Amino acid sequence: MKKNILVVFISLIGIGAFAQWKPQGDKLKTKWGENLDPNNVLQEYPRPIMVRDDWKNLNGLWNYAIQKAGQTKPKSYDGKILVPFAVESSLSGVMKEVGEENELWYETDFSIPSNWRGKNVLLHFGAVDWRSEIWLNGVKIGHHEGGYTPFSFDITPYITDKNQKLIVKVWDPTNEGPQPRGKQVKKPEGIYYTPVTGIWQTVWLEPVSKKYVTNLKTTTDIDLGIFTLETQIEGAAYGDILEVEVFDNNTTIATVKAAVGQKLEIPIPDAKLWTPENPILYNSTVKIVSNGKTSDIIKSYFAMRKISKKRDENGIVRMQLNNKDYFHFGPLDQGWWPDGLYTAPTDEALKYDIIKTKELGFNMIRKHVKVEPARWYTHCDQLGILVWQDMPSGDTQPIWQMHNYFNGNELVRTVKSEAIYRKEWREIIDYLYSYPSIVVWVPFNEAWGQFKTEEITEWTQAYDPSRLINSASGGNHFQTGDILDLHNYPEPNLYLYDANRVTVLGEYGGIGLPLEGHLWNKDGNWGYIKFKNSEETTSEYVKYANKLKKLVQVGFSAAVYTQTTDVEGEVNGFMTYDRKVDKMDIDKVKKVNQEVIGIIK
Repeated sequence: MKKNILVVFISLIGIGAFAQWKPQGDKLKTKWGENLDPNNVLQEYPRPIMVRDDWKNLNGLWNYAIQKAGQTKPKSYDGKILVPFAVESSLSGVMKEVGEENELWYETDFSIPSNWRGKNVLLHFGAVDWRSEIWLNGVKIGHHEGGYTPFSFDITPYITDKNQKLIVKVWDPTNEGPQPRGKQVKKPEGIYYTPVTGIWQTVWLEPVSKKYVTNLKTTTDIDLGIFTLETQIEGAAYGDILEVEVFDNNTTIATVKAAVGQKLEIPIPDAKLWTPENPILYNSTVKIVSNGKTSDIIKSYFAMRKISKKRDENGIVRMQLNNKDYFHFGPLDQGWWPDGLYTAPTDEALKYDIIKTKELGFNMIRKHVKVEPARWYTHCDQLGILVWQDMPSGDTQPIWQMHNYFNGNELVRTVKSEAIYRKEWREIIDYLYSYPSIVVWVPFNEAWGQFKTEEITEWTQAYDPSRLINSASGGNHFQTGDILDLHNYPEPNLYLYDANRVTVLGEYGGIGLPLEGHLWNKDGNWGYIKFKNSEETTSEYVKYANKLKKLVQVGFSAAVYTQTTDVEGEVNGFMTYDRKVDKMDIDKVKKVNQEVIGIIK
């Protein structure tokens, strides 16, 4: 009888959670959003390149309030919000605008597992857009600015014996401020989308010892057969030892010890090289040993791969993967969701677009003016996809069409605006440095906020010499960086060529096909060119790809097709925005894509 009562009680808890939350609005939903369980939201370990076994997820229903900026903590809350979905999203259960004149407040309670006693406790935020302030048990413990990178606090001194009360305040000016924001605008239309405010990635807790690893930085050199590891350690003392073990599948192939703080260079004999066709990853463990006892252990991975450039036998500068000419071909990937906006409803959804990209025969994704959660990059590492990573654009943006993008005039930013850009770009590179799938950094897109191009490019090259730099994708072009990047819609066109750098087609296509029942807007849907059915759309795509083949032979070393999915008012995706319909013939697209890639051997 007691067991039955317990089952009923648990069921009522679940029913109560559902009663407090439901997706808002009448916009499109993905199948993952339609089946979302608010009691089980994004429960996967959020940092797969640096794993500890013990952790606690804080995603779920929190209290929220929107009130005028500058006020104290709310006396009462407006209702429940499902973390980690931005407040403007359907899946948040709120779907309200905030704006620069208001602030968004969150509140939740959580407990510390009893077996964490004696441990330090870290509070992690995957990403919060844009400025956040955090209180624990009435004590302000920190703040953060930047909408795309993770940040953490050691909350150990502020933990009480009872439940812990966490409060977060967020302010986000969207396009009223100079900060990086990508395609977010207050009045979305055309190629610009709905604002994203607040927590949009997983919030979680992690127990650590007094001495623990805070960051791993991995670099590989396939020419020398070396894996280099640099670590950042909190609380380390003289005499502490770092132990690193490297595995090929389950076989140990290297074991190295060094004093904490030393850079480790570990030979990898007969290294197996990572490619999109064969994405081989090596696993590793990193231990801190103090007085003979292990105080921290991290599980990680890396890949032996090299990205470079070289002039071919015809004098064309080509990109190379592992010292072989390699054509990069993939879609422009915005990373937006109709129900979650910046946040995929589930990890399966997050992975789905990458899988579909591979099914289409591509080997690359250009991640467009957005940064993804860590798990997205690990999926790329594991599935085998090259990534061009954009810096999210910010500050003043010109008319988006290709007007006056080649006049050499750059934006003059304020000192504050420059400082924000430099800080966030550096944090993004630090965050993503160790993911082997990332092969190109893109500091600027189409002159959006573009400033001091040569200086920013040279800084990026010096900060990460292991990757190629695409200074200005489709923007004002300067003789700097590794790549000249052209944009042309709708058809491919090689209208500029750089004999000393890699020349690429950074955007083209945008073939539109609006499908009733899968549209964000009832009218006003937009594509660079539009057709009425899948056959016409596929035929046009194949026509462009056949033209691209000829241009590859005479100069292009990469191409990016717009785009992976429809997004809000844009109807030029391979898939509808809800991911429920493939709009082109996948087999025909794959065949011609593989032919394009195969031009360069």
